[in-house]
Amino acid sequence: QVEVVESGGGLVQPGGSLRLSCAASGSIFIVNYMNWHRQAPGKERELVASISRDGTTQYADSVKGRFTISRDAANNTVYLQMNSLKPEDAAVYYCHIIERWTDFWGQGTQVTVSS
Repeated sequence: QVEVVESGGGLVQPGGSLRLSCAASGSIFIVNYMNWHRQAPGKERELVASISRDGTTQYADSVKGRFTISRDAANNTVYLQMNSLKPEDAAVYYCHIIERWTDFWGQGTQVTVSS
């Protein structure tokens, strides 16, 4: 079993920055993908950023140039640096780990963007 724990959410003003962290622990052998998703009220969950085992990154068009995903592979930790935050970025952000062929999700962390 793999435990996934996010941290770093909170309240930020428009234009501000936040850094989310996600640590995976437990029976981890191969992490193929570490992803960040988000879900705003009344909307479907969407993939925000992804980093693969070989370090390839992908971003949703809505966050390109503002968000950066990175990882500490040795410690099974993934980060999401969010800059120039907009009110529409407000959501619950979820960390998603694909360990070999199994999905593991964190409980989510709230990001609120408001003045």
